[in-house]
Amino acid sequence: MSTVGRVSAVGTVGPGDLVAIVAPSGPVDPDALAAGVDVLRSWQWRVTVLPHVLDRRGYLAGADAERAADFTAAWTDPKVRAVLCARGGYGAQRMVDLVDWTAVRAAEPKPLVGASDITALHDVIRQRLGIGTYFGPMPASAAFRDPVTAECLRRTLTEGPQPLAAPEGIALVGGGATGTLVGGTLTLLASGLGTPTASPAAAGAIAFLEDVNEVPYRLDRCLTQLLRAGWFAGVRGVVLGSFAGCGPDEAVRALMTERLGPLDVPILWGLPAGHGRPQLTLPLGARVRLDADAGTLEPA
Repeated sequence: MSTVGRVSAVGTVGPGDLVAIVAPSGPVDPDALAAGVDVLRSWQWRVTVLPHVLDRRGYLAGADAERAADFTAAWTDPKVRAVLCARGGYGAQRMVDLVDWTAVRAAEPKPLVGASDITALHDVIRQRLGIGTYFGPMPASAAFRDPVTAECLRRTLTEGPQPLAAPEGIALVGGGATGTLVGGTLTLLASGLGTPTASPAAAGAIAFLEDVNEVPYRLDRCLTQLLRAGWFAGVRGVVLGSFAGCGPDEAVRALMTERLGPLDVPILWGLPAGHGRPQLTLPLGARVRLDADAGTLEPA
């Protein structure tokens, strides 16, 4: 499993720029998407919704090939300045190998924003393009209408990675560390192990983890799988986001302390990122400085 290296920076979005919305995963609610598009337009951005975003095939947003084609079209359109995923759910792993990566590699790099199931797409972009991406809110998600969530995304896409804070954070292990930010949704990281586009190992990195609606024993199983696979070997620090619907916070914190504490690196619990509200935007692939005691994660 490879260690983490530097990635190239991506661009920013300005007034009048065009952003594209794709749906690599689950089916999208039209009303929720419309509300998210209104937020983007209020920032003076133009918005294009790719043709198959509102398709529905059971628990997927249309056929795998069509979802992949939408992503390819959005990324390779020279007028598009950023690509935003409409929502998570399930399905990104099914479409990533159908993307025209030759065409995508030849196109100008641009920001990608998404969370949850989009973890799989973040990983493949990191490996095949060598660029950073943003783990952040999605236009058809309820969190997108939260003012703090939206403002963090807007500032990130217009200015670059922002200093982030966990006002109610807890240092499970104190200290500070600097490294490249990797990670995403815990269950997606674990399920990607063994695939050609698995998340890069966290050696020399700051690992971010979050999840939703997974009871503690299932979180334990995913952590144990990553630990036994050596994914955490050489990690410099761990940032834990929201674990909404995963049981009492005390139980999840105790699990994280038990399984990750022996790594003997700084561990911050409670960064508001993931599936909760607010939902801050994290720069995967960027170099960051973690201060677990102060509850901060800042560009380095």
